[in-house]
Amino acid sequence: MHMRSTSTILTALLAVSLFAGCNKEKAPATAPTPTATSAEPAPDTVVATYGDGQKITFGELNERIKEPLANLEKQKNQLRKQGLEGFVTERLVQAEAKKRNLTEEQLIKAEVDDKIPQPPEAEIRKLYDEAKERLPPGTTFEQVKPQIVDFLTGSKKQERAREFFAELKKNNNVQITLPEPPRAPVERKEVAATGPSKGPENAPITIVEFSDFQCPFCSKAIKTVDEVLAAYPNQIRLVFRQYPLDFHKQAPKAAEASLCAADQGKFWEYHDTLFANQQALEVAQLKDHAKKVGLDAARFDKCLDSGEKAGTVAADMADGQKVGVNGTPAFFINGILLSGAQPAEEFKSIIDAELKAKK
Repeated sequence: MHMRSTSTILTALLAVSLFAGCNKEKAPATAPTPTATSAEPAPDTVVATYGDGQKITFGELNERIKEPLANLEKQKNQLRKQGLEGFVTERLVQAEAKKRNLTEEQLIKAEVDDKIPQPPEAEIRKLYDEAKERLPPGTTFEQVKPQIVDFLTGSKKQERAREFFAELKKNNNVQITLPEPPRAPVERKEVAATGPSKGPENAPITIVEFSDFQCPFCSKAIKTVDEVLAAYPNQIRLVFRQYPLDFHKQAPKAAEASLCAADQGKFWEYHDTLFANQQALEVAQLKDHAKKVGLDAARFDKCLDSGEKAGTVAADMADGQKVGVNGTPAFFINGILLSGAQPAEEFKSIIDAELKAKK
């Protein structure tokens, strides 16, 4: 079996995505590191002039871009936390491998790779047959079998690796003492909680999610959202609003289809099906999904073909734009924006603070 280096698997599991969402524009892969000697200009420093002596000051500039600046500061703090997480895990893996007289690669193989069963040969063959026409001419089953196995077992191996790393931390009594940065003043947006929802109507916490059925980051966020809802079973109402991005060509019709499913009381079942089948969002496939979740096919098809839900989708997008949504997923927790597929801890941090404030 193919063995990956410790650094490779740690990178795959613990790498930080500063923009964990679907956006038109991405930040550079690397950003310049500020030096200890760099200092910001005073607020009254003139940074541009125009016309007959008109000026723009550094303070005015900061005020204009205060929201993206705050997001960058938050991302810097997240980078430190997640970087520390990776650093600690790497040291624990090294120490455990030495204790067992194994190489780090052998330890990862024993605790992760070897604990995930090989997928059935028939399943591997089926995936090969489905992809054969898209492979280079002459590509044999044996040539691509290792990659297919990695594809089929990848998520399970990642989950097992996380479990193993958590065991190491518990057994080694890891304590994280990284100081928390001072919290910036909370900015709330007025976001209408209209749309398919689940959770108590009178819950103290309302999460409004703007999402896109073709966005891979939105799909990744589902597990985190489910974890958060399970942690606060009676305290959260989740509301789903549509935000299909213009470069995801199948997303608008998928959004309409989900609302057609909502009319028949099966929004969340259909929601889960679409995110599990992001490569199958053509109109004909949307109709097939409807049948699989038990919808009235004739009623669903009429709803989808008529375009009657397009106005609702457009209204959701307009509301999202008004409150600053520029990518998906975007979550408003009692009006506080959390952008991207963030870890559960980021949700819980805001939720706990909101619950504490309500006491």
